[in-house]
Amino acid sequence: MLELRAITRAYELGGERAGVFGVSLSVPKGCLAVLAGPSGSGKTTLLQLAGLLDTPDEGEVLLDDQPVSALPEVARCDLRLRRLGFVFQAANLVPVLSALENVMLPLQLQGLPEAEARRRAEAALARVGLADRLHHRPGQLSGGQQQRTAIARALAPEPLLVLADEPTAALDHAHGGPLMDLLAELAAERGVTFLVASHDPAVIARAHCVFRLQDGRLQAEDTP
Repeated sequence: MLELRAITRAYELGGERAGVFGVSLSVPKGCLAVLAGPSGSGKTTLLQLAGLLDTPDEGEVLLDDQPVSALPEVARCDLRLRRLGFVFQAANLVPVLSALENVMLPLQLQGLPEAEARRRAEAALARVGLADRLHHRPGQLSGGQQQRTAIARALAPEPLLVLADEPTAALDHAHGGPLMDLLAELAAERGVTFLVASHDPAVIARAHCVFRLQDGRLQAEDTP
């Protein structure tokens, strides 16, 4: 479903060459995959390339066997809106909007009628256990509830691929573990592919496959 072919993206950091170098990997549909490695190993860079937020110096990104990394920015933007979902370390919710309105936002940007956007947003929030928090604003939600809202927002447009950058970093173990269990359940139920960047052992233990990075290079691929 997602394939990276010999991806290189280099940049200068503190006077040294950093980035990712010659990385190839494949993530099948419905897989919960983790990019694992220490800080500076290239996890976030690779996630940004997979999510079409950046373009590689060499190599290509394919979604459903179609090369997409060299598409014009307008086409890549449309793919991000309609086929990709994003979950970040911070939930990045709009503070003045309710949970329901936050989840409706990408659907409205797609041009869906308000009634359909509301229906899909309510269903997504119910699936992540927040049916009773529809009208709460982010400041009225716990950290775990905010991340669940962010997951609902990513899933409501029915994406092919969801990319998550350290989604449990701001959560304690009591919330982080159940959050990853939820991602695994959603991958199995909906056939959504998840690519998660993390160095958290609890996250890695719940993955279907793990790609281990070191100094911008893929060192190993394994199953916990």
